[in-house]
Amino acid sequence: MTKKDDQPIFDDQVVTDEDGQKVTLVTKEGLDKLKEELDQLRDVRRREVAERIKEAISYGDLSENSEYEEAKNEQAFVEGRILELEEKVKHAKIITEQHKTKSVQLGSTVHLVNLTKKKDDPEVYTIVGSTEADPFTGKISNESPVGNALLDKQKGEIIKVSVPAGAIEYQIVKID
Repeated sequence: MTKKDDQPIFDDQVVTDEDGQKVTLVTKEGLDKLKEELDQLRDVRRREVAERIKEAISYGDLSENSEYEEAKNEQAFVEGRILELEEKVKHAKIITEQHKTKSVQLGSTVHLVNLTKKKDDPEVYTIVGSTEADPFTGKISNESPVGNALLDKQKGEIIKVSVPAGAIEYQIVKID
């Protein structure tokens, strides 16, 4: 992903398409999950909420009907999430896997040794867009401190990252 002047896009820069719309960087699997959630909201949750509203209306006097208020709030949340997901899917750019790359890019899986904690077991992270980041499964955002610091680095390089817990030094031992 590059800006118009062909400089790499990292740090706090926003990736946009030709129309100036923010691009959602995702893997193919991430896009499939977004579409699945969107379908679930449109086809199932929307109907469930409509039924809850219909039932709450049948209780009468909407001014003091907490079930009606809760259902309307849930409807607003569902509709807002649908709009958000539609935009993300519409402006999605799939991160292609980098084959035999020498530097860390979006889609790269990176094996790191934590030099600060002197741990021998490497930590393994896949660099993804912020939409599908999930640190508990080893997917970190390119916008996170560690993900951002890794971009364009090569095997053997040592990076120092400031995180909320303090400064951490990592050495890159492998890039897939």
